[in-house]
Amino acid sequence: MALRFSLAAFSLILLLSYPLLLNAKTLKRDMKALNEIKASLGWRVVYAWVGDDPCGDGDLPPWSGVTCSTQGDYRVVTELEVYAVSIVGPFPTAVTNLLDLTRLDLHNNKLTGPIPPQIGRLKRLKMLNLRWNKLQDVIPPEIGELKSLTHLHLSFNSFKGEIPKELANLPELRYLYLQENRLIGRIPAELGTCKIFGTCMFT
Repeated sequence: MALRFSLAAFSLILLLSYPLLLNAKTLKRDMKALNEIKASLGWRVVYAWVGDDPCGDGDLPPWSGVTCSTQGDYRVVTELEVYAVSIVGPFPTAVTNLLDLTRLDLHNNKLTGPIPPQIGRLKRLKMLNLRWNKLQDVIPPEIGELKSLTHLHLSFNSFKGEIPKELANLPELRYLYLQENRLIGRIPAELGTCKIFGTCMFT
């Protein structure tokens, strides 16, 4: 009897909460950021991103490669995966305004220029995959501020300079790939335990 009551109560809760999920609005900050990215990426992505709401609106589905979740009364963008579509141009700085991102995958494109230091704003990011691009300049030390990061893939780019010692400040990091760049100098002593806590490739 108690089990039947529990199931009935659970079903009632789902029925009451479903309209709230359905009517949740996408956070304006995320809508603005994704539309700025859309404007900068070109036709290869734009044709699959229909409408103004990246999380979907009415009969329109979420944009391809965009994953959203509901937080309170709003939907937020939690994953952005746009890879192997020959995106050309600089790293889209507007990405750093998607503060709820846990996964950012832009690998196997033709992104150029530096990773902006604002990347350090993405405090919830767990996976950053930018391998197989044409990114340049130094690896920003601000990546060391991404305390939730478990996977960092920066291989096969044109990064120069030394490996920032700030990468040792990532307590959750398990996979670090930096090979096939133009990095110089020694592996920072602070990363000496890298092979103990995960997989690291530098050269």
